Amino acid sequence: MSQSVSQSVSIEDFNSLPADEVGERLAACLPVPRWVDTVRDGRPYAAWPALEETATTAAADLDEAELETALAGHPRIGERASSPQHHAAFSAKEQSGVDPADAEVARELAAGNAAYEERFDRVFLIRAAGRSAPEILAELRRRLENDDEAERAETVTQLREIALLRLRQVVA
Repeated sequence: MSQSVSQSVSIEDFNSLPADEVGERLAACLPVPRWVDTVRDGRPYAAWPALEETATTAAADLDEAELETALAGHPRIGERASSPQHHAAFSAKEQSGVDPADAEVARELAAGNAAYEERFDRVFLIRAAGRSAPEILAELRRRLENDDEAERAETVTQLREIALLRLRQVVA
């Protein structure tokens, strides 16, 4: 994550930043070009609620290509970011409730991630911020029981929640 993305700015500064810098900041929240364009082009925002509403609405539905692009920006739960697309600083902070040194948790997450990927053919994604490892594991197990449509909807919801958490860190 670049220095400019990691530094929070006020809503007033966000409104006045160059379009390319705003795009970079937004792509770190949700790397979906349509979403980035919609939120960026909605400026100026009077206050956080207006920005949040635009961001939420724009992330309400993702087509298959957008979903794939968005998921590429996230490492597996319990794993460290291994790609520049993963936005390591955000991911590490969000997954702080998962202790990578806990061998049992690591084993259970690896098994759950593998089962999920086998079942749904995509990485398991959850808003990990504020959740403990046992809570994440319980959600992973519960979501393995979802049908494809329900799980896709939950994945989009989780992406939206993560995007809004990240946006809140980018725009104070």
